[in-house]
Amino acid sequence: MKIIARIHSDFHQKFGIPRQSGLAPGTEALVVFEPEYRRPEALRGLSGFSHIWLIWQFSEAVRENWSPTVRPPRLGGNKRMGVFATRSPFRPNPIGLSSVELLSIEDHPEYGSVLRVAGADLLDGTPIYDVKPYLPHVDSHPEARGGFAGEFAEYHLEVEFPEEFLERIPEGKRAGLLEVLGQDPRPSYQEDPERIYGLSYAGFNVQFTVAGTTLTVCGTERERS
Repeated sequence: MKIIARIHSDFHQKFGIPRQSGLAPGTEALVVFEPEYRRPEALRGLSGFSHIWLIWQFSEAVRENWSPTVRPPRLGGNKRMGVFATRSPFRPNPIGLSSVELLSIEDHPEYGSVLRVAGADLLDGTPIYDVKPYLPHVDSHPEARGGFAGEFAEYHLEVEFPEEFLERIPEGKRAGLLEVLGQDPRPSYQEDPERIYGLSYAGFNVQFTVAGTTLTVCGTERERS
């Protein structure tokens, strides 16, 4: 398996990354190809597709051993499910699959042809093994059953983001950040309304608390480089 590209995203820490692709469509990222694969002809015809598949490596979860069961976070971190019934990063082979929107193919002054995508759930720098077009006539199954994961399909927090803190965030990053917060970045087993969490996003540390179904932002600070 050869690494053909890496993602450049606003997620510099694992905490807060959406649990699935497409949950935060307001987030944008760049797929930057490795020098060997910066060939414009390799992307010929791709602009006709609205969405693509990214096949990538859970580079922060590479292990020698594996377990046949895992604890899905949406089930509170206590109930075990078979690893092949989940999208857990802790797998026999640490491979991820994400469907993302292809916004554009751009000519970057440093990286050559890059892909601008929306809704990616990848940590900044994640290695990508392949890019494939998403085919709606065969890849979409609206009638499909979602198993135990379907129980949480509509789960969402109300986000209270005081203007004094929101205005510190660049305007182009606000929609994506609100979507990320609304998905509830916390581990599902943590229910402490007094606890202050810190989320790293787009160069900012966003502090928040959660009480019931309401997330309240209590601070935003630019991270030190």
